Parts: sequence; C-alpha cells; structure tokens
Amino acid sequence: MADLFAGFGLERIKTAGAEIFARVGGSGPPVLLLHGYPQTHHCWHKIAPVLARSHTVVMADLRGYGSSACPRGDGGLATYAKRAMGEDMIELMRSLGHGRFAVCGHDRGGRVAYRMALDHPGVVSALAVLDILPTLEVWERLTAASAIASYHWSFLAQPYPLPETLIATDPAYYVVHTLETWTGGRNLDCFDPAALAIYKAALDDPMRIHAVCEDYRAGARADRQHDEADRAAGRRIACPTLALWGSSYVGKGGADPLAIWRPWCSGSLEGAEIASGHFLAEENPAATLAALLPFLDWRREA
Repeated sequence: MADLFAGFGLERIKTAGAEIFARVGGSGPPVLLLHGYPQTHHCWHKIAPVLARSHTVVMADLRGYGSSACPRGDGGLATYAKRAMGEDMIELMRSLGHGRFAVCGHDRGGRVAYRMALDHPGVVSALAVLDILPTLEVWERLTAASAIASYHWSFLAQPYPLPETLIATDPAYYVVHTLETWTGGRNLDCFDPAALAIYKAALDDPMRIHAVCEDYRAGARADRQHDEADRAAGRRIACPTLALWGSSYVGKGGADPLAIWRPWCSGSLEGAEIASGHFLAEENPAATLAALLPFLDWRREA
C-alpha cells in the first residue's frame, strides 16, 4: 500500500484495550482521521496527502478493523463501545505527542469521534463528522423505510453467532454488496483497486467479522445508553463542529442533518451537503477537502 501513502510512517501503539495500527505523515497542527465500516484507514488515501501539506495527519484503524487488534467482544457492553474505542485514540495520540488535536471521523469513526468530543472536551479541539447522525437519533428516528434501508444496524447487532455465521459464508460478497449499494452510483467505481482489496481482505477473518458485529452490538446497547445519559445530563459537544453528509445517503432523509446535530452542540456548528453517496472521501474527495480544509485551517489560526 506504499503507493497510496507515500511519505507516511507506520506506528503500532499498545493501549490499555488494544494494539492500534496507524499511519502518520505531514507536519503542522495534528488531525486524527477515523474510518468507518466496512473499511480501514485506507479510505483516506485520496485526501490525506493534501491534508498533510499543512497538518500532521494520523490515520488509525479502529480496534477490530484493519491491522489493529481484535479483542473478544462482550455482546455490546463495553469492549466495542465508542467510549472504549475513543480511549484507544486518546492513548494513541498522546503516545505520538499530541495532547490536543482535531478529529475527523466517517461512519463508525464519526461515532468514535463525537464520543471523544463529549468524553474529552479538553482534548478534542475540533470535530468533523462525515455522513452520520448521532447514534441515539438514528435509533429513535427509525421508520419502516429506514429500517429496511439501514437493515445492517439491527442485523449486525443480533446476538452471537447469527450475523457472524451468515457473513462468514461469503464475506467478499457481503463487503462488495455493502460498498456498492452505499455509493451514489451503486457501483465500485470510486474505490481504488488496492483499497478495495484491503476492504475485502479485512473481513476475510472470523475474528474481524466478530469485531464489526460487536461494534454494532455496542451501537444498540452501550453507545445508545451513553448518548441517553449525555442528553439527560445536558452534556453537549463544546468544540467547533463540522457536519458533512452525502446527498445520496444521509442527505436523502427527510430531516436536515444540521437541525439534528444542533441540540448536541454547544460550540459552533456548520455543515454542508457533498454530492456523493456514503463514501465522501472516496466518491468526492475534492468537495470533501474544500469543506474540511477551511474548517481545520480556521481552527489552526484561532
């Protein structure tokens, strides 16, 4: 994968919960990039080199994904809660010398990112969330149509070993089906062949299949409970927040994503729709960068 990340170094950091794999490159204010499901840090390969011209870019694989460790799950209680995954990232960044940094997360990585901003307001200087709504909001807004369109939320959260067993019968098919049906064009054209091979290989492993199911089990249990507790206590995201969403994914919903995010933020909130399906950084990297760079640059100068 050196051709996708020329000039980036490799790091393996043991945290209290898992060994985390990361790539690091560039110089300047630090920004942590977190991928989503069913991908790895390779999803950032079209925008990371540009960000690295002005920032120190850290791209990490979440626990259970890519080249990071896969702890055995506990049914969605704690091991794959976004709180625990966020703690991994705090330890990773601290070990690299970054006590305060911006975080940009897509999909599941976005959920880790906003949980970090809620749990560690003194650490996260700026937050960018790509094509997600808060976990609690997703569960509370489920309709018949959204339950079918986002079937994976409930399917992957089913008790072990049902989803693991079914996915393991043909994991490559499942990954390809997921990727192509979430793009705006309903095809794989936006994915670099090398990155696509990594995404397919990443789930060709029973432990990683188990890990992603545990990620979604946590979404149905621990993550939802943590959001409920924060909302009840009036805790909100204090740092400047940027929400970006794909016109053919989250943007297809009936509600304004900014209107949904606003009650969760006490700091500034801005956002924009990107002409894209779910995979903004690979389907439309130019527009994603056009929105992300001014936000990060403004934070650098503030």
